[in-house]
Amino acid sequence: MLDVVIIGTGFGGISAAINLNKAHITNYVMLERRSFAGGTWKQNRYPGAAVDVYSILYSLENETYDWSRMFATQSELAEYTNHLIQKHRLNDKIQLNVNVTSTKWQNDHWLISTEDGAYFCAKTVINATGPLSTPVTPKIKGLEFFKGESFHANDWPDNVDFKNKKIAVIGSGASAVQIIPELAKCAETLHVFQRTPHWILYRPDFTFPAWLRKLLKINSINKLFRMLIYWQLELRVIAFKYSKLLLKLVGEYPARLQLKMQVPDFNLRKKLVPDFIIGCKRILITNSYLPALQKKNVVLHDKTEAINAFTENGIETSTSTIDVDIVVFATGYDPQASIVSHHIVGRHGVSLDTQWQAFPRAYLGTSMPSFPNFFVVTGPNTGIGHTSAIHIIESQMRYIMSCITLLRDDVSTIEPTEHAEDTYTKMIHREMQKTVWHYGGCTSWYQNASGKVIAMFPGFSFSFRRLCEKFKRDDHHIT
Repeated sequence: MLDVVIIGTGFGGISAAINLNKAHITNYVMLERRSFAGGTWKQNRYPGAAVDVYSILYSLENETYDWSRMFATQSELAEYTNHLIQKHRLNDKIQLNVNVTSTKWQNDHWLISTEDGAYFCAKTVINATGPLSTPVTPKIKGLEFFKGESFHANDWPDNVDFKNKKIAVIGSGASAVQIIPELAKCAETLHVFQRTPHWILYRPDFTFPAWLRKLLKINSINKLFRMLIYWQLELRVIAFKYSKLLLKLVGEYPARLQLKMQVPDFNLRKKLVPDFIIGCKRILITNSYLPALQKKNVVLHDKTEAINAFTENGIETSTSTIDVDIVVFATGYDPQASIVSHHIVGRHGVSLDTQWQAFPRAYLGTSMPSFPNFFVVTGPNTGIGHTSAIHIIESQMRYIMSCITLLRDDVSTIEPTEHAEDTYTKMIHREMQKTVWHYGGCTSWYQNASGKVIAMFPGFSFSFRRLCEKFKRDDHHIT
């Protein structure tokens, strides 16, 4: 019997493992469905991949790193992930190519079944599969007949030559705006299919000079730099939730100015102006996307030129037929499917799918009634639109480790009461009414099919941390 099974080896899984090690809990394993460990920043290998949060905040708070620039690229993020795995000797705990298919409560433990027929028994499960791990590819007529290459950005191939090819990128979101400028450098023609334009802000990126990197290796200076950036970003919540005027001043006006400066052509600029309030969808941070759209080999197709079907040699739109060699789907992820990507059955045969039928919900976005000793990293309403997701993960770890500490002290099970979860969830969605994610006039991946915002936390990240740090015994069934 294992003490803990961690599902996933990205930042959530790594953080969980580090915390278990610090608590001298070593009887655990980490299960990874892929052939490599590391999660998002080992998986996302598309050209231009980089984080859109300041590097110094995109690292665990007690695991500083010698970042080379303000916004780290994929290769450096992958190196940091490897660094954490090696430093904390997690390779011995990681089992690769293990795809969990179901998790079932068996009176006093969890039975975790895998695709290859193996199973694990554990007192506690930490699900850390990540909020954006299930890619979405739209069903478009005729795709099966297309003779060229087609793939989702999440599954970027290593053996495709893009030079002098006719390429189509479907999507204009966070991945697309990083991919498109890179493909525009080598493609014969690049067709960009945009369903909805996004608000775009300037990316204050630069390479750290040697003197700054040296300074940031000093722990006190690193912490000060991190703190200054953290509080600067935290002020954004005031705009997202409390002040529509401030949202215009610090968001919409700078975005409109950048659009006007980077796109002088009025007709093109008109296609790139969103029809929703800034912040309702994810704000994109890039300096290279808008200039790339104006290259001679790049063609932007907006919603007036929607895709009707694929042909053997390309794409048929509502206005023309386009020859294409390669199609890239930069069409995002399904956040609800990503929260927990396998079948889970708790006490008394209760299915999590059934419990979440209306919408995903969890106490502190982390634990659920009827699912004892089960914790979800980056669960419902733990997304953060203004700062680093790592801060949220480390906040959840404070709560999770409080529970696991109790489980070491002659406690068999712990789970939130239905009343506590319901009270918390009602508070979350009551507060959500005040945010741009609710009133902003868009449809986004922050919402489920019914339009309920299930991804975001409606407040300051320090407020979430405070909630996680103050363990409330009365909010839980403990046996």
